[in-house]
Amino acid sequence: MGDTQRAPGSRLPRALRPFRHREYRLLATSLALSLLASGVWLVAIVWQVIGLGGGPATLSLVSAAASVGLLVSVLAGGVVADRVPRRRVLRSVEAVRVAATGLAATLSLTGLLAVWHLVVLAFVVGAAEAFYFPSLTALLPAVLPADELLAANGVEQTLRPAATQAFGPALAGLVVGALVPGAGLLTACLAYCAALVPLLALRIGATRAGPDDGRGTVLADLREGFRYLLRTGWLFASLSFAMLYALVVVGPVQVLVPFAVRDQTGGGPGAYAFVLAAYGAGGVAGSLLVASRRMPRRYLTVMLTMWGFGALPLAALGVADVLAVMAAAAFVVGLTNAGAGVVWGTLLQRRVPEHLLGRVSSLDFFVSLALMPVSMALAGPAGVAIGIPATFLVAAVVPAVLAIVAIVAFRLPRDETTHPLDA
Repeated sequence: MGDTQRAPGSRLPRALRPFRHREYRLLATSLALSLLASGVWLVAIVWQVIGLGGGPATLSLVSAAASVGLLVSVLAGGVVADRVPRRRVLRSVEAVRVAATGLAATLSLTGLLAVWHLVVLAFVVGAAEAFYFPSLTALLPAVLPADELLAANGVEQTLRPAATQAFGPALAGLVVGALVPGAGLLTACLAYCAALVPLLALRIGATRAGPDDGRGTVLADLREGFRYLLRTGWLFASLSFAMLYALVVVGPVQVLVPFAVRDQTGGGPGAYAFVLAAYGAGGVAGSLLVASRRMPRRYLTVMLTMWGFGALPLAALGVADVLAVMAAAAFVVGLTNAGAGVVWGTLLQRRVPEHLLGRVSSLDFFVSLALMPVSMALAGPAGVAIGIPATFLVAAVVPAVLAIVAIVAFRLPRDETTHPLDA
């Protein structure tokens, strides 16, 4: 009878099979609405700063507050995800976002909003973000069978750029353009409210797994997570690679691409947006491509190869004088980066012990964030000192070298053969 029940679902495309499960449908709906709300908030808050008479320095202050809130809270977010039922964490995060954005909208629409309010509320929203994704990542294995986690991670990787970078900002632009910035903040609040509703309908029991769960100190929990990281070769190799990848790649992409577009093609903001759109489209394509297939047998090798050698087209961004070539390079980088990210998220959920998954996910989040500001601070001076073409060449070649070193030094092919995930 079990085979008969599974047969209709087995005919679905692999990327859609997680949607057979009610709890996953609720989670995915909530995630999509939450990401949409974040996209609206990010744009509405920019125009709210401008509406208050603020300039670039003021906007930087508000943006920095959100980043600081995220960074200082992310490790605590992992500990909470492993101590508290994750469903409760997700509900609490959305409730905090509703309160923060609702307060911002109320103050704005009543004419009482000041810049310092936005700084404080941006910090709160950023801190809430730090608790959201570790709990979401750790909750998925309790909702889906192991062989559908890859598809679920592909859905998440697809939703992020679509909702946060496309539909959310577009909605915010329409609302703010037709009304006032406060209406955009109110729209974000309403979207966060909508994201909370499916979470209230979730029927998942507590997912804490450790025998000492809730009895140790927060510092002890953090130490346990770090110990697991340091003694687990594949995890240490992957996170070390990710940290160095962020250092050499993020800054050039974020800081130097606008100047490369301007200087090499003569393009303006529209041309720059075209390159960014190509990168986002590549990310969507890569996520869907990987999500529609089985977990690779050589998953560690495939993942690091996609990240490392997928950065090679960055070299074209430093020398191409045709916009279409730059866009094609950005598309490939986006495709391989997102595809590897889908494998990585699934790998964490499949191989990290359940009671450590929240902390390891937060460590992953922390590593991704920690060196981004350093990379962006170094990219500009590097572009001046050695030139934009040379800087992009370094960003293109170094990840490939790092991938080879990680695969060989940590004997990852032997590890993935010993721990197959393609069954």
